[in-house]
This record gives sequence, C-alpha cells and structure tokens, in this order.
Amino acid sequence: MNFEQGTRIFDFRSFLFHLLQSMLTMFYKNYKLKSYWFMKKFNLENRLVEFSVFIIEIINEMPNSKAGNHLSGQLVRSGTSASLNYGEAQSGESRRDFIHKLKVVLKELRESFVALKIIHLAKLYKSEEKIIRAKKENDELISIFVKSVETAQKNEKMRKNFKKK
Repeated sequence: MNFEQGTRIFDFRSFLFHLLQSMLTMFYKNYKLKSYWFMKKFNLENRLVEFSVFIIEIINEMPNSKAGNHLSGQLVRSGTSASLNYGEAQSGESRRDFIHKLKVVLKELRESFVALKIIHLAKLYKSEEKIIRAKKENDELISIFVKSVETAQKNEKMRKNFKKK
C-alpha cells in the first residue's frame, strides 16, 4: 500500500467517525433525551458517583421519623458503597479479586434498589420524581453489572481453559 492509499483509508475512517458522531448528536437532540446521566453514561465510575450523590440528595429530603431515619441510613450506606467498591475493583489484585469486588458492587446496588422501593411504597420522600429516577438509574446499573460479572467470569473461565492447553 502506498502513501496515497493509506491516506484515503484514513480519510474514509475519519469521515465515518464524524458521520456517526453527528448522526448520534442529531438523534439525541431530536428526541430530547436529556437524561441526568446521559453525557457521562459511558464512564461507569462517574455514573456511579453521580448516582451516590443523587442518593444523598434524596436522603437529605427524607422525613425525620423512625422509619425515615432507618431507611435513609441503609440507603446512604448501600447507595454510596457501590461507587466506592467499584473504585476498589479497579485496582483488584487479581482477576478473581476484580470479579469478587464487582459482585460486591452488584450486591450493594440490589440492596439500594430494595430500599428505594420501600421508600417509594411507604411514601417517605418529598419528590416522587426523584425516587422514580433513582430507581430507574439503579435498575440500569444493576443490569450493567450483571453483564459485567457474567463477562468477567466467562473471560476468566476461558483464560483458565487456555492455560490448561
């Protein structure tokens, strides 16, 4: 391949990248998908941190009652723990340690989801819209981490099988 052919291929790839980028931008502008987390959706750590901050906002608006204090304590621990444990998973000492820490993140997210459901049903909130948004984001994060754990386990199993050969 000579220089001119390589330049054409690069220009075509660049063209496709910019075309795809502009198409996605138009799609989201046209459908006005202005989600709280959209712009950072692909950075999982930021998404978890923003989820934790949102949980703290919800907690601060909960009533000062016996049930409100109990559930807010549970939710603040599990809701913030997910992002903290994900940060720990990033520096896992081994693949097994990484998978284990991802499972801990998943466990904390599931606990948060149940707490949010209880808060929603018991009407221990000021803004129902915030509870619904938090439950939706929590559900999406659970789905992401279920797939992440499955993929990491599958890759670990494949790696072990490859080493045996």
